[in-house]
Amino acid sequence: MKRLIMTLLMSTLLLSGCINKNNNKDNHSEDDITDNIPEEEIMKLEIDENVLDVSWNNNASITALNEMKPLTVNMHLYGGFEQVGSIGKSIVSDDKEITTKPGDIVLYSNNQIVVFFGTNTWSYTKLGHINLSDSELNTLLNKSNVTLKIY
Repeated sequence: MKRLIMTLLMSTLLLSGCINKNNNKDNHSEDDITDNIPEEEIMKLEIDENVLDVSWNNNASITALNEMKPLTVNMHLYGGFEQVGSIGKSIVSDDKEITTKPGDIVLYSNNQIVVFFGTNTWSYTKLGHINLSDSELNTLLNKSNVTLKIY
Protein backbone atom coordinates (compact mmCIF):
# COMPACT_ATOMS: atom_id res chain seq x y z
CA MET A 1 0.00 0.00 0.00
CA LYS A 2 2.84 2.42 0.86
CA ARG A 3 4.43 1.68 -2.51
CA LEU A 4 1.17 2.49 -4.33
CA ILE A 5 0.76 5.80 -2.45
CA MET A 6 4.39 6.76 -3.13
CA THR A 7 4.00 5.90 -6.84
CA LEU A 8 0.83 8.01 -7.11
CA LEU A 9 2.47 10.90 -5.25
CA MET A 10 5.56 10.81 -7.49
CA SER A 11 3.42 10.61 -10.65
CA THR A 12 1.35 13.59 -9.53
CA LEU A 13 4.46 15.67 -8.83
CA LEU A 14 6.04 14.78 -12.15
CA LEU A 15 2.89 15.53 -14.13
CA SER A 16 2.25 18.83 -12.35
CA GLY A 17 5.63 20.10 -13.56
CA CYS A 18 4.60 19.44 -17.17
CA ILE A 19 1.32 21.37 -17.08
CA ASN A 20 1.32 24.93 -18.46
CA LYS A 21 -0.80 26.79 -15.91
CA ASN A 22 -0.86 29.93 -18.07
CA ASN A 23 -3.13 29.45 -21.07
CA ASN A 24 -1.77 32.63 -22.67
CA LYS A 25 1.24 31.45 -24.64
CA ASP A 26 3.13 34.75 -24.66
CA ASN A 27 2.40 35.68 -21.02
CA HIS A 28 0.69 38.89 -22.21
CA SER A 29 -2.49 40.34 -20.80
CA GLU A 30 -5.48 41.04 -23.04
CA ASP A 31 -4.36 44.69 -23.25
CA ASP A 32 -0.91 43.85 -24.53
CA ILE A 33 0.35 44.77 -27.93
CA THR A 34 -1.05 42.88 -30.89
CA ASP A 35 1.34 41.10 -33.23
CA ASN A 36 -0.97 39.13 -35.51
CA ILE A 37 -2.97 41.93 -37.11
CA PRO A 38 -2.77 42.14 -40.92
CA GLU A 39 -0.65 45.10 -42.07
CA GLU A 40 -3.57 46.85 -43.81
CA GLU A 41 -5.58 46.87 -40.57
CA ILE A 42 -2.87 48.35 -38.34
CA MET A 43 -3.50 51.97 -37.42
CA LYS A 44 -0.85 54.42 -38.55
CA LEU A 45 0.19 57.41 -36.46
CA GLU A 46 1.66 60.60 -37.83
CA ILE A 47 2.82 63.62 -35.86
CA ASP A 48 3.67 66.76 -37.82
CA GLU A 49 4.05 64.70 -41.01
CA ASN A 50 6.37 62.13 -39.35
CA VAL A 51 4.98 58.60 -39.70
CA LEU A 52 5.87 56.81 -36.48
CA ASP A 53 6.43 53.19 -35.48
CA VAL A 54 3.79 52.45 -32.84
CA SER A 55 3.04 49.32 -30.85
CA TRP A 56 -0.72 49.55 -30.31
CA ASN A 57 -2.48 47.85 -27.43
CA ASN A 58 -5.46 45.58 -28.00
CA ASN A 59 -8.47 46.99 -26.16
CA ALA A 60 -11.94 48.48 -26.70
CA SER A 61 -10.55 52.04 -26.89
CA ILE A 62 -8.30 51.07 -29.80
CA THR A 63 -11.27 49.48 -31.56
CA ALA A 64 -13.24 52.71 -31.11
CA LEU A 65 -10.34 54.84 -32.41
CA ASN A 66 -9.93 52.52 -35.37
CA GLU A 67 -13.58 53.14 -36.25
CA MET A 68 -12.97 56.93 -36.17
CA LYS A 69 -10.15 56.93 -38.73
CA PRO A 70 -9.01 59.04 -40.36
CA LEU A 71 -8.67 61.26 -37.32
CA THR A 72 -6.77 64.54 -37.00
CA VAL A 73 -6.10 65.95 -33.53
CA ASN A 74 -4.69 69.41 -32.87
CA MET A 75 -2.61 68.98 -29.74
CA HIS A 76 -1.05 71.41 -27.29
CA LEU A 77 1.82 71.18 -24.83
CA TYR A 78 0.74 70.53 -21.26
CA GLY A 79 2.84 70.34 -18.12
CA GLY A 80 6.14 70.28 -20.00
CA PHE A 81 5.96 66.48 -20.47
CA GLU A 82 2.99 65.72 -22.74
CA GLN A 83 0.93 66.74 -25.75
CA VAL A 84 -2.88 66.66 -25.27
CA GLY A 85 -5.74 66.99 -27.74
CA SER A 86 -9.45 66.27 -28.03
CA ILE A 87 -10.57 63.43 -30.28
CA GLY A 88 -13.96 65.12 -30.70
CA LYS A 89 -16.15 62.64 -28.86
CA SER A 90 -16.15 60.31 -25.88
CA ILE A 91 -15.21 56.68 -26.41
CA VAL A 92 -15.05 53.64 -24.17
CA SER A 93 -12.19 53.56 -21.68
CA ASP A 94 -10.76 51.33 -18.97
CA ASP A 95 -8.74 53.76 -16.86
CA LYS A 96 -6.15 52.41 -14.47
CA GLU A 97 -3.58 54.33 -12.46
CA ILE A 98 -0.31 54.02 -14.35
CA THR A 99 3.02 55.77 -14.49
CA THR A 100 3.63 56.71 -18.09
CA LYS A 101 6.99 56.76 -19.79
CA PRO A 102 8.19 58.68 -22.83
CA GLY A 103 6.42 57.44 -25.95
CA ASP A 104 3.27 56.24 -24.20
CA ILE A 105 -0.04 57.07 -25.89
CA VAL A 106 -3.07 57.14 -23.60
CA LEU A 107 -6.74 58.08 -23.51
CA TYR A 108 -7.67 60.62 -20.84
CA SER A 109 -11.24 61.50 -19.75
CA ASN A 110 -12.70 59.33 -22.52
CA ASN A 111 -12.17 62.05 -25.12
CA GLN A 112 -8.55 63.21 -25.14
CA ILE A 113 -5.48 61.56 -26.53
CA VAL A 114 -2.20 62.20 -24.74
CA VAL A 115 1.31 61.49 -26.02
CA PHE A 116 4.13 61.61 -23.48
CA PHE A 117 7.72 62.69 -23.84
CA GLY A 118 8.10 62.67 -20.04
CA THR A 119 6.44 60.76 -17.23
CA ASN A 120 3.30 61.17 -15.16
CA THR A 121 1.20 59.05 -12.81
CA TRP A 122 -2.56 59.25 -13.30
CA SER A 123 -5.58 57.18 -14.34
CA TYR A 124 -5.46 56.55 -18.09
CA THR A 125 -6.38 53.94 -20.65
CA LYS A 126 -3.19 52.79 -22.37
CA LEU A 127 -3.45 52.91 -26.16
CA GLY A 128 0.09 52.18 -27.26
CA HIS A 129 3.71 53.24 -27.35
CA ILE A 130 5.77 55.16 -29.91
CA ASN A 131 9.05 53.38 -30.58
CA LEU A 132 11.49 56.31 -30.51
CA SER A 133 14.29 57.32 -28.17
CA ASP A 134 13.63 59.85 -25.40
CA SER A 135 15.64 62.51 -27.26
CA GLU A 136 13.72 61.90 -30.51
CA LEU A 137 10.42 62.15 -28.63
CA ASN A 138 11.56 65.37 -26.94
CA THR A 139 12.46 66.91 -30.31
CA LEU A 140 9.16 65.82 -31.85
CA LEU A 141 6.83 66.75 -28.98
CA ASN A 142 8.42 69.46 -26.83
CA LYS A 143 6.89 72.41 -28.67
CA SER A 144 3.73 74.45 -28.22
CA ASN A 145 1.52 72.59 -30.72
CA VAL A 146 1.64 69.45 -32.86
CA THR A 147 -0.81 67.81 -35.24
CA LEU A 148 -1.50 64.12 -34.71
CA LYS A 149 -3.13 61.99 -37.40
CA ILE A 150 -4.40 58.45 -37.06
CA TYR A 151 -5.29 56.63 -40.27
